[in-house]
Amino acid sequence: MTYDAKNLRNVVLLGHSGSGKTSFVECMLYEAKAIPRRGRTEDGNTVSDFTQIEQSRGNSIFSTLMHVGWKDCKINIIDTPGADDFVGEIVSALKVADTAVMMLNARSGVEVGTELIWEYVQTNKTPTLFVINHLDHEKADFDATLEQAQARFGSKVLPVQYPLSTGDGFNTIVDALRMVVYKFPKPGGKPEKHPIPASEMERAEEMHQALVEAAAEGDEGLMDLFFENGTLTEEELTKGLNIALATQSFFPVFCVSATRNMGSGRVMGFIHDICPAPNERPAAPLSSGSTLACDEKGKTAVFIYKTMSEPNVGNVSYFKVFSGTLKSGDDLVNAENGTVERINQMFISEGKTRELVNELRAGDIGVTVKLKNSHTNNTLNVKGSDIKIEPIHFPAPRMRVAVSPPSKNEVEKLARALHTIQEEDPTIIMEQSVELKQMILHAQGQMHLDIVKYRLEKVFNVHVDYIKPRIPYRETITKEANHSYRHKKQSGGAGQFAEVHMRIEPYTEGMPAPSGLNVRNTEEHELAWGGKLVFLNCIVGGAIDARFLSAILKGIMSKMHEGPLTGSYVRDIRVSIYDGKMHAVDSNDMAFMIASSQGFKEAFPMAAPQILEPINDLEILCDGEVMGEVMGDLQTRRAIIMGMDSEGHYQKILARVPLSELHGYSSALRSITQGKAKFTTKFADYQAVPGDIQQRLIEDHKHEMAEEHAHH
Repeated sequence: MTYDAKNLRNVVLLGHSGSGKTSFVECMLYEAKAIPRRGRTEDGNTVSDFTQIEQSRGNSIFSTLMHVGWKDCKINIIDTPGADDFVGEIVSALKVADTAVMMLNARSGVEVGTELIWEYVQTNKTPTLFVINHLDHEKADFDATLEQAQARFGSKVLPVQYPLSTGDGFNTIVDALRMVVYKFPKPGGKPEKHPIPASEMERAEEMHQALVEAAAEGDEGLMDLFFENGTLTEEELTKGLNIALATQSFFPVFCVSATRNMGSGRVMGFIHDICPAPNERPAAPLSSGSTLACDEKGKTAVFIYKTMSEPNVGNVSYFKVFSGTLKSGDDLVNAENGTVERINQMFISEGKTRELVNELRAGDIGVTVKLKNSHTNNTLNVKGSDIKIEPIHFPAPRMRVAVSPPSKNEVEKLARALHTIQEEDPTIIMEQSVELKQMILHAQGQMHLDIVKYRLEKVFNVHVDYIKPRIPYRETITKEANHSYRHKKQSGGAGQFAEVHMRIEPYTEGMPAPSGLNVRNTEEHELAWGGKLVFLNCIVGGAIDARFLSAILKGIMSKMHEGPLTGSYVRDIRVSIYDGKMHAVDSNDMAFMIASSQGFKEAFPMAAPQILEPINDLEILCDGEVMGEVMGDLQTRRAIIMGMDSEGHYQKILARVPLSELHGYSSALRSITQGKAKFTTKFADYQAVPGDIQQRLIEDHKHEMAEEHAHH
């Protein structure tokens, strides 16, 4: 069965861990008769969390694609993980979804994970419904959760339903859109419809009126009808809510219990009736700045939003047809690298089971296997078209570790495995750091790193250990020093001779010319690792030929790569060459290079050298009640608090923390706050390290060098 865009609905399920997304999907699949019975996450038999690792850990790690038929529609459903560490799965799913279903947990209200996801929903301008789950829990509080959602996400969050009672007795929902009561039988499923009792009429009518006003607001014609008749017909209401939902000026709230299978059918009915079809969403943005409409008669353009490598299958690519019609056997060109890919087999997906199909039209989502050179974020086009769909923008990593160097014969195996993992998950960045002489893995958090390790060991059979990454220190000086150095070597035949007099001083933007020297020429060199080297020619009366200046500069540069204190890069130094001597026969470039590099090396310790460390900006969002502990922990990390603010019912802390103190912060924050916090961090600048730490770093470096010499 092939569906047109108007009969497709692409839905992504979002929510903090434990809000019940995976169980809710089971209800949707079961109610739509896609599965004969509902699985339970506890039993590891749900359609969504089907990988071995998810079942062993009991939570979602990857997004899962499923679909159900509902009346004349096909609803594609992408279930996503709730943990902040797997945000890449959420961002990629939002790229291809037209509606988001945000699950809230009635016993814990709006959680910090929900906040993070909301930012991405807003960026994508995705129409969103809220579903309050766990209403059968004894601690469920519908009103408090609704209030929190309205406080956090705005007054456009409007309830469509409310429960008659929560906790163990939950089985009745008042629906203010349809103005009817749904009463569920003990095993859940299809409810009986009853009229609204007199005692609830006032509350239900008030809610209904708010929905009618929301529907009338977005459309002038409906507004006029509303003023004339004081209300809207069901058809007008549907049309108005469809517009309001699409423009993000209305966020409906539904009630469910996923464990009891109560309420999912009504949510699917709403998705069918009111949520936008792919061709009702704004045209997709392209890298070129123009847009692409969802039209099955257009040129075929397919976007890969996710790649996975599966045992015994190889590369599995999840894609959305953004335009045209894709048929099996089609040859498409990858807009990124120009390679041709034949789509031999196409599937629609139900978790791990896949069903072959022959064609998919614009707006639909499918799966294919064995693409050779195509990965996440690539666009595949019909020949002669070179459309590039604007890529998914993945968030920057928040954590780094070093991978302990594997044995020689494992190096290549590890590199290949990490390359595969990185292609599947662009939120992981693998860096071979020349500066730190370490393999650095950047990820979203500790759980994320644990999964990478698990996969390396179980799937790729490579054993790794994570170790503390080195810190990219910098070195500079804090006062002026003058020094001269003579290089002289006599050995049968030509000798080597050069003498260089230099002044070194700390460089700052806009500093005055060096006193007592005559500056003839200034060169500013931006260093690849940050900061500058400023090189001044102050030579008077031809003491050194101008042709040797570049050799002198080269000699100094060679020492900028390796500071004398810790072997780190050197920055922000001004060198003035003001005198020297040369020999008509024995002076050459080599001699001057040696003289200047040795001279610089000896002058450096005389100029009060200073180690600089990278400082990061850290932003933390946490609950007010854990604020004290979070602040206390920051104090032990040499943090400087830059500001505090409240955001919704969260506290926001801005701090500057040395990178060396952030190792393991993800786990520390999670345990201090029981997971009720999130953080982002990014490089800010370099600052001088305190004296005691500088001493320790110099000692450590000496120790390391001595050990290395002993080895050689």
